[in-house]
Amino acid sequence: MADKIVGLSTAVSIDTRGPAAPAAAAMAALPRPSVRSRWWVEALTIAWLCWLYDLVTNLAPLRLAPALAHATGVLRVEQTLHLAPELGLDRWLAGHHAIALAVSDYYDNAHFVVTLGLLGWLWWRRADLYRPLRNMLVATNLLAFAVFWLYPVAPPRMLGGFTDVVASTHAFGSWHSGALASHADELAAMPSLHIAWAAWCTLVLWRLSTRRSVRAAAVLYPCVTAFAVLATGNHFVLDILAGLATMALAMVCVRAGGSLRRSGAIGLRRAARGTAARLGERALRKSRWPAYRMSQTCYEVQDRVD
Repeated sequence: MADKIVGLSTAVSIDTRGPAAPAAAAMAALPRPSVRSRWWVEALTIAWLCWLYDLVTNLAPLRLAPALAHATGVLRVEQTLHLAPELGLDRWLAGHHAIALAVSDYYDNAHFVVTLGLLGWLWWRRADLYRPLRNMLVATNLLAFAVFWLYPVAPPRMLGGFTDVVASTHAFGSWHSGALASHADELAAMPSLHIAWAAWCTLVLWRLSTRRSVRAAAVLYPCVTAFAVLATGNHFVLDILAGLATMALAMVCVRAGGSLRRSGAIGLRRAARGTAARLGERALRKSRWPAYRMSQTCYEVQDRVD
């Protein structure tokens, strides 16, 4: 049947080049199932972030004096606000070797294991959630790197009176001693990426599960991390607050970018549907095959349909 399909009963004839075109466009506008991104793209993203981090790390030997001055200033602000528990926690933990070793191992390893484990799980099993959450983590790191570059801050353990608990306990995977020490930015206390990544993990677990036990663990994780980074002498309270703010800002940026992309896509789809509808109407008017309206008894009425 060429392009015309004659309807029965009181139906009007349908031109597949006209009325069907908007329907086809609407079908195309439906959300598509998320597809897992290519592994090598994700690997390149991680390699790029490591490269940027290494650039900032290479500047550390030249910026020790300002970083120590900034750390002293941060501590003075906290003391003025009566919000400086770092020294007391550090001395208490240094006096309990077994607990100090456990907390130091947690500090060195949970940061990477939990975060990268959740990132890999999202990529493998939840492609529908992966991209925005991955972008949020990338944005968090980029914002933190910018602060590391512009405002280096030494950790409390580099100030007088503090103990480097991680180094003194010889924790597994320590970045404070041995070969790994040369690959870590020792002047990147502000903001705390440990806390920013932990907050990201909380958000991921909250999105993945509605079980109370999982969500309770999700909330507990950054709290334990906050204790670990303070008691081991690696971060100030203000570093923790800055880490949370960095994560929140990254979330706002990613959501704003997503809204702009969706608005642009909706505009393009509407324009495409409008164009398709106009072309369909034009084709219907120029068609050489007349369409007829049908009566209730299915007999043709010689009444041409324009």
